[in-house]
Amino acid sequence: MPDVLKNDRFLRALRREPTDTTPIWVMRQAGRYLPEYRATRERAGSFMGLAQNPEYACEVTLQPLERFELDAAILFSDILTIPDAMGLGLSFAAGEGPQFARPVRSAADVAHLAVPDMDGELRYVMDAVRLIRQELHGRVPLIGFSGSPWTLACYMVEGHGSKDFATLKTMCWNEPKLAHQLLDTLAEAVAAYLIAQAAAGAQALMVFDTWGGLLGPAPFREFSLRYMAQIVAVLKADPVSRELPVILFSKGAGAHLAALADTGCAGLGVDWTMDLADARRLVGDRVALQGNLDPAILRASPEVIRREARVVLDSYGNHPGHVFNLGHGITPEVDPGHVRVLVDEVHAYGRTLRGG
Repeated sequence: MPDVLKNDRFLRALRREPTDTTPIWVMRQAGRYLPEYRATRERAGSFMGLAQNPEYACEVTLQPLERFELDAAILFSDILTIPDAMGLGLSFAAGEGPQFARPVRSAADVAHLAVPDMDGELRYVMDAVRLIRQELHGRVPLIGFSGSPWTLACYMVEGHGSKDFATLKTMCWNEPKLAHQLLDTLAEAVAAYLIAQAAAGAQALMVFDTWGGLLGPAPFREFSLRYMAQIVAVLKADPVSRELPVILFSKGAGAHLAALADTGCAGLGVDWTMDLADARRLVGDRVALQGNLDPAILRASPEVIRREARVVLDSYGNHPGHVFNLGHGITPEVDPGHVRVLVDEVHAYGRTLRGG
């Protein structure tokens, strides 16, 4: 693995150091909007066949880098790898999203859960990380990731996707000790999973708290923020991961940015419902910010994409510590040519902001 990166803008931005332009990567940048991704998935036979094969995972991770001048790669995987490795029977039904054959509903279910073996059930993820690092040849940094304990618990308890994940919320109200037992186990598993990815070669780590925004202020602090802070503390104490920047992204939780910054993370993802100038006022210079173009704008005309990219860049201003991204994942119907427009505009206008 090369020690020197050819492009370290992304990592420099997370350290809030000056960069020649604003770095950009896109959540779900390896995905269904790319015809080459769809072709690889067809060869793999299924989503799980794709995600659990290190060669295929490497191939689709690198595909967007062949098209666009992105400043980071992100491991192709799924946020539900941990509960799958816990034996819950993950499957993906066509048009219905993830489903678990054995959802977690009782004290006995929770007691049965154990942190997966990173060299056993989850070895395929680490093999993919190692292979991707090898194939990147130092071109850009590689991001490893996990779902947050709260988000993983949402799917594990509900058994499938939901608009409100009311089953887990009910557990939190009726059996808070049981909910905390579940979340404690998941926090331990997520920390171990991210440390293993760091050992395999990931150069930054990200936690996706996709459903944190479903919680009210006090429940968010108790059932989501608490466990992300716990994970960051473990990562910063471990000799394998302590030097790696950690990004937390809690969708719909803009009101909690200051508290999220207090965890000691390096960066915070911001969704499109918040102006980056307001986000900077909340967190000051404590963390980098990542975001936050509305993904739907990529379906607009190139002129609109360029204009709205400049709006986001202007909202952050000429300050160190900005990683351009979408406010959530790219959607399947986006024209790949529109992504190129966005990437090129961010780099060009970012240089203009810096007087380049």
